[in-house]
Amino acid sequence: MKHLIRGRTLSFHADPATTEHAYRYIEDGAIVVENGKILAIGGYEDLADAALPETDHRPHLILPGFIDTHLHFPQVQVIASWGAQLLDWLNIYTFPEETRFADPRHATRMAGKFLDLLLSHGTTSAVAFCSSHKASATALFTAAEARNMAMIAGKVMMDRNAPAGVLDTPQTSYDDSLALIRDWHGRGRQLYAISPRFAITSTPGQLEAAGALAREFPDCHIQTHLSENKAEIAYTLELYPQARDYLDIYETYGLLSPKTLLGHSIHLEPREIARMAETGSRAVFCPTSNLFLGSGLFDAEGLRDAGVVSGIATDIGGGTSYSMLQTLNEGYKILQLRGQKLHPFAAFHWATRGNALALGLENRIGTLDPGTDADFVILDARATPAMALRMERAETLAEELFVLQIMGDDRAVAQTYVAGKPMLTRG
Repeated sequence: MKHLIRGRTLSFHADPATTEHAYRYIEDGAIVVENGKILAIGGYEDLADAALPETDHRPHLILPGFIDTHLHFPQVQVIASWGAQLLDWLNIYTFPEETRFADPRHATRMAGKFLDLLLSHGTTSAVAFCSSHKASATALFTAAEARNMAMIAGKVMMDRNAPAGVLDTPQTSYDDSLALIRDWHGRGRQLYAISPRFAITSTPGQLEAAGALAREFPDCHIQTHLSENKAEIAYTLELYPQARDYLDIYETYGLLSPKTLLGHSIHLEPREIARMAETGSRAVFCPTSNLFLGSGLFDAEGLRDAGVVSGIATDIGGGTSYSMLQTLNEGYKILQLRGQKLHPFAAFHWATRGNALALGLENRIGTLDPGTDADFVILDARATPAMALRMERAETLAEELFVLQIMGDDRAVAQTYVAGKPMLTRG
């Protein structure tokens, strides 16, 4: 059944950071949805039809649903854990917590709550690490399928330097990943990510297994971590003394490609940046996590100038908010410290079409183009008294977007649509 959704529509066809006239804004816009897809977008007067049921979201903005390109599903209950940098944080909080996800009942409960939190913050698609337990990935994919969300996820592969309750082996990590790929990859809107956690927790044998999966299933994504923290880099190079640098470890095992998502990518050597550009591997900026764990300042402009495509992400639970709005807020501040600027148009492109480009899925999500999946978020720039007061002085669309970027959170999300279906009971 067709359905018309009315409001002020904003979507992007290029990156405003590099291109003028990169967006399309319609003051009185409409989107026609049918069978979970966008059938048409345009002015309301052009698309209105007395036979169509309508939902009117004026005066709110309609944008593509947010895409989160790096977060950890099993860390939902250790978000906001005090006082540690990366390696201590993993050992004190994360690894013990992830042992609980061996229990399918716990994993199922957490998966539902996790996805509902994403939806309440306007996020319609995500790339998630599960725990090392096959049951955790099964629970997340099952919950995503029930909500018809586009989810890219994978069970973590890790066979050393962690408690026994979260360790697998090269063979079991291969076998479990293979079974999950066969069960879930390409099923509905679900996609699989081969997920060696990082080189510290994977032996050479396990990285060989990950590389074998990457060769056997080249349409799967690969997700891991790179150069988040200086102590992490030093320890990694102790474990792999033959490596030229951190990235060389992943390159040695065939894990670099345009499907590869390298979380953090902060403290990179020139050779690493050049190889990321040459192989098409993606960097993923995790601003709230980088600040919370004291990891460092991402060089967005330098990577873009070098030809590296970057995503932006919450990195729950090292990250401190499920909100992509708050992620853009902290990203703006990090780039200020770098002497770089994040214009609000570029910010909202990054969280939508930009992240879709990083995933190679721009023909399916991240825009409001006809034929793409009908995932979008309805944003209210006057959602709180402070925002409403500030908006009294806002005169342009860019100012309104910046109010949302700096002051917004889940309260600014009036509704979230997944495949054309409203998912929130409020709004």
